[in-house]
Amino acid sequence: MEKNKFKTEISQITETSALIEFGYEISEDINKRIRTFCTYLDEHPFMGMVEYVPAFASVSVIYNPLDMKCESSYEAVKSLLEDILFNLDFSLLDEEHIVEIPVCYGGEFGPDIEHVAKINNITVDEVIKIHTDQKYLVYMIGFAPGFPYLGGMCEKIAAPRRESPRTAIPKGSVGIAGMQTGVYPIETPGGWQLIGRTPIKMFNLEGDTKSLLKSGDIAKFYPISYEEYLELKEEK
Repeated sequence: MEKNKFKTEISQITETSALIEFGYEISEDINKRIRTFCTYLDEHPFMGMVEYVPAFASVSVIYNPLDMKCESSYEAVKSLLEDILFNLDFSLLDEEHIVEIPVCYGGEFGPDIEHVAKINNITVDEVIKIHTDQKYLVYMIGFAPGFPYLGGMCEKIAAPRRESPRTAIPKGSVGIAGMQTGVYPIETPGGWQLIGRTPIKMFNLEGDTKSLLKSGDIAKFYPISYEEYLELKEEK
């Protein structure tokens, strides 16, 4: 077993939550450690644990002090977490889980794709090819329900945010902002450059799994026609 040789810091956020910091940067290695830790909590929740919230380089653990049955619930939780982290085998991790996402690029769904192509001195077809060639690691879910923070976009299609954000972006819209790409799971305001739209639901409140993607997943986009978009939209 590979004992935890990585430095982690545990601190109290509130009377009902603790923060475990795995580092101070965005990296695949830190993401792997966070996923290993969260998988352990899924399989071995401790007495009083309510939930956990993973972020780029940290995990917040929420607990119920009334269930701890001790004088200092935080100290008890901290001791439990330290023991878990020390004994976890971070060399083990499930095979990558790839989620394929169909996207209809350009047209009414991707009104900014020509702008993205122009500022990068490439064609629209090249934007699509580069965007679909990559595999994107889901670092965390946040901002809006089911919104994935993805890593791995190629700098050849990077584009700054719009100077004037849109007041409403349709759900399923795929956008680019700086070196990031992502999918709007619900209709929200936003300033990302829109290059396409997916017909599948990224967030489903009525589903057993609310969010299509979770931290640690690999998102892979692939192009579809407008007709295929409509067919998949009807199926969903």
